[in-house]
Amino acid sequence: MRALIVDDSRFVRSYLRGLLEPKGIECEEAADGQAGLDMLHSGLDFDVALLDWNMPTMNGLEMLKHMRSEGYSETKVLMVTTEAENDFIVRALDAGADEYLMKPFDEEALTDKLFLLGLEA
Repeated sequence: MRALIVDDSRFVRSYLRGLLEPKGIECEEAADGQAGLDMLHSGLDFDVALLDWNMPTMNGLEMLKHMRSEGYSETKVLMVTTEAENDFIVRALDAGADEYLMKPFDEEALTDKLFLLGLEA
């Protein structure tokens, strides 16, 4: 199983990697949405993409819209963001996000979301 972690915070990328790799999930990282799309275009298959909303160059919502319009429908998308207002959640889900996790979060919350996505036993 492979995850794409897209967040402009190196700390958050490292934190997510530290939670996912012990579960046997291989991780790749990108610092913004454009770099995330470039990773998708590289030919690697990803089971899940964890996207921050607020990033330079291309934000997570824009990346999500590109992913879905380009046919990356099999890749589950978990928005992982500080944006907690209902409007943000609705916009993300309408754009094709599968789940939404608000920062700050802990391992249990991430595990619960992975389970809901069918990625965690």
